[in-house]
Amino acid sequence: MRVAVIGGTGTLGSVVVAALQARGHEVRPASRSSASHPVNLSTGAGLREVLDGCAAVVDASNGFGSKAAQAVLIDGSRRLLEVESAVGVAHHVVVSIVGCDKVQNAGGFGYYRAKVEQEEVVRTGPVPWTLVRATQFHDLLDTLFAGAAKVGIRPSVEAPLQPVDVGDVAHAIADAVDSGPLGRTLAVAGPQVASLRDLGRTWSVATGRRRLPVRVPAWGPLREVGAGALVDDDPDVRGMTTFASWLKARYA
Repeated sequence: MRVAVIGGTGTLGSVVVAALQARGHEVRPASRSSASHPVNLSTGAGLREVLDGCAAVVDASNGFGSKAAQAVLIDGSRRLLEVESAVGVAHHVVVSIVGCDKVQNAGGFGYYRAKVEQEEVVRTGPVPWTLVRATQFHDLLDTLFAGAAKVGIRPSVEAPLQPVDVGDVAHAIADAVDSGPLGRTLAVAGPQVASLRDLGRTWSVATGRRRLPVRVPAWGPLREVGAGALVDDDPDVRGMTTFASWLKARYA
């Protein structure tokens, strides 16, 4: 099967490309930085060339900031689906976030609101679809803690999270491509739920970078997160790689 992966050079997209290729699919890794398959969701440039002849499309694109989120995630999805419909793509798989609908109205979570709007564009669009929601990537937490460590602190929040390995998510996405359009949401979550405080401790031990814990109360924008909005106790797919084991491999 020929599959286009939009955002195919990114953190998740590149792993999805490898997972699909391992199953024998012909994969087109498309992004603004792709040398072989350049596309721009903000303008639609390159989409028809990349999507022509594809049976399925995985949208693992990203756009941070309000303007980029609107242009890439929302308007870009409309452009993408329009071209997919025109060239005969039979299955659109879009990647989203567990709990994004629960925190979309909290201050500071505009990105999550954009993901909810993107999901609605896909659900009401012209191409049969599957929506894959994932919890936080191990890479994201690693970046968060490393950034805080640079200024000598470690965020200590009681909010529960359920980090997952991108490889586990990529495998679930590849399964979704092989299964065909489901017209529903699949949740992919990590094997363990732990507070951001405990995850930070785990990171400090694994990296040897001890920093001052700074307690951040789960109120205001973090109230929903503190109540467990970003975890899933009964996901469709549960990853195998814990944050501790990922860190051990990352910092060995």
